[in-house]
Amino acid sequence: MELSSFWNDQKKAEKIIKEKNHLSNIHSTFEELLSEHADNKELLQVLLKENNENLLKDLTINFERNLSRLKKIELFCFLSDENDSLDAYVEIHAGAGGTESQDWAEMLRRMYVKWSDKNNFKIELIHENRGEEAGVKSSTIKITGNYVYGWLKRESGVHRLVRISPFDSGARRHTSFASIWVYPVLNENINIDILDKDIRVDTYRSSGAGGQHVNTTDSAVRITHLPTSIVVQCQNERSQHKNKETALNMLKARLYELELKKKQKDFEVLESSKKDIGWGSQIRSYVLQPYRLVKDNRTNLEVSDPEKVLNGDITEFLEASVYQGVS
Repeated sequence: MELSSFWNDQKKAEKIIKEKNHLSNIHSTFEELLSEHADNKELLQVLLKENNENLLKDLTINFERNLSRLKKIELFCFLSDENDSLDAYVEIHAGAGGTESQDWAEMLRRMYVKWSDKNNFKIELIHENRGEEAGVKSSTIKITGNYVYGWLKRESGVHRLVRISPFDSGARRHTSFASIWVYPVLNENINIDILDKDIRVDTYRSSGAGGQHVNTTDSAVRITHLPTSIVVQCQNERSQHKNKETALNMLKARLYELELKKKQKDFEVLESSKKDIGWGSQIRSYVLQPYRLVKDNRTNLEVSDPEKVLNGDITEFLEASVYQGVS
């Protein structure tokens, strides 16, 4: 960093500084914890001699706070894969079932937006294909922040909802499915070549919100990668050129992740779970009726407050998947 040539490549320099600050923060926090632990040990000896209740309360608070800080450091040490520090695209698709599944897809998007807000991450709507009555058929958001991809990459898969349907006049219980696909926002140091003959570019009029935000030109872009059948879409800009550029970046990210999954020998499992948005393939179930429970089928973690989870409190599930190395 002290070399005069360090800033010749600004993107690379910013990445190095970001990593340095992250590691420095882990190191300094650990040093603080070691110092506080030594102080607490001394206080514990005093407590054993004097049996002071106020001192016991203070020590209990200190231990719990330091344990929480230590846990965060440990979690960040697990987020060590090459792409974990990157931002992420979160792509959501409603399963079969029409309005029910489309409403569920929008609920999931709201959950990730709420989680992002709680962590002060930036959210950008890239694409949205709304349902006829309610919800979304598909949607893509971009989340920008520290280690977003590392936290969210294990959310890819099918999510299942069981509830009394608000769209059923008979108030019957329905089961809905939606799939999540998380992939990293690539930095400029990763080169992915895409041949013109391998893609089909379609333009269309976006179906976003009305009023001043309505898009009256065919500026939305859909790109289909013919060899893999991967489809990406972008409509968040009024400029067709900018939407195409963003869609191409998304396609490069998908292709890059595709190669990584092949190398990890997880590709067939992930593809099958992505295509089969239905029974037996879900990674997590959110049950609102006849009982109340959210259960992750990979870590077996259960939470009995679905509303809390759907309002963005998913950190417990993310931490469990990081600890257990869930793919």
